Amino acid sequence: MQENVNEVFDDLEDELFEHFRFEAGKGQAPLRVDKFLMNLVENATRNKIQQAASNGNIFVNDVAVKSNHKVKALDVVRVLMKQPPFENIIIPENIPLNIVYEDDALLVVNKEPGLVVHPGHGNYTGTLVNALAYHFENLPLNSSERPGLVHRIDKDTSGLLVVAKTEWAMTELQRQFAEKTTEREYVALVWGNVVEDQGTIESYIGRHVKDRMQMAAFEDESKGKWAVTHYKVLERFGYVTLVSCRLETGRTHQIRVHMKYIGHTLFNDERYGGNLILKGTTFTKYKQFIENCFQLLPRQALHAKTLGFEHPITKEYVRFDSEVPQDMVACIEKWRTYSQNSTLELE
Repeated sequence: MQENVNEVFDDLEDELFEHFRFEAGKGQAPLRVDKFLMNLVENATRNKIQQAASNGNIFVNDVAVKSNHKVKALDVVRVLMKQPPFENIIIPENIPLNIVYEDDALLVVNKEPGLVVHPGHGNYTGTLVNALAYHFENLPLNSSERPGLVHRIDKDTSGLLVVAKTEWAMTELQRQFAEKTTEREYVALVWGNVVEDQGTIESYIGRHVKDRMQMAAFEDESKGKWAVTHYKVLERFGYVTLVSCRLETGRTHQIRVHMKYIGHTLFNDERYGGNLILKGTTFTKYKQFIENCFQLLPRQALHAKTLGFEHPITKEYVRFDSEVPQDMVACIEKWRTYSQNSTLELE
């Protein structure tokens, strides 16, 4: 793979390529640009950022700055390099796709858990986009120059994605997502007994102030983008609950953040603390039961089950449904058996 990338680099002219672009929020207090980027760039070190600044690669409002430059509200911070980012070099790879529907305008894919949707830092190959580049030619680019992608789901989330095959389909599908007219329903297993049969979670979602690998829910509009999730209880197992979540908006980690926000972190969601025993007893037998569940489902318990939208060509409303994958089914069945055979105090 590295040789292929180097061949591409050899053909490039000496120009600068954008690797990162961030706009400071309305409430951004003056902060050194190196600290600002440390909070946002995954796997970055202070030394590397300062070196980039010394090399003239960090720009604020299109002006090259040093590492001690103070970023202020609404500033646009960009990192430009002489080589393009790896994620912009798409190497076609023969990765099988589970295509549930396809026509001349689009296809719907049922993504397996563990498959990264697009290349990024640490995942330059082996992604859904690499597979799409192998199986399809001349897919339209989205605003991030990723072929075919209209939306995305997390690496360890399974389920349905629509992929555009033409420029018109891309434009029309993106419009529907922006106007919130699509149907996106997920199934999730969450910690705790969700008392209300149904409800709506509303907040702003933005980068976590302390852990840049996480997103967080805020009440302050300057700290994120507005997000709305509607949930409904499907089944209760005492210490965990099976819920349906319908997205009105589509923010990064939205369901994972919103369910944690109301005290019901997704089961085995390591990034948000769901891989700990958050509800239940202290008995050794129970701890072993949880470990067995984690082994059956070694990821967050989240599946994008249903996807609906207006077809960009026929204008008919189409709706696709997918089966909950076996790892989630096995975990759910284990909890169902446990709850039926145990006397639980609901929390």
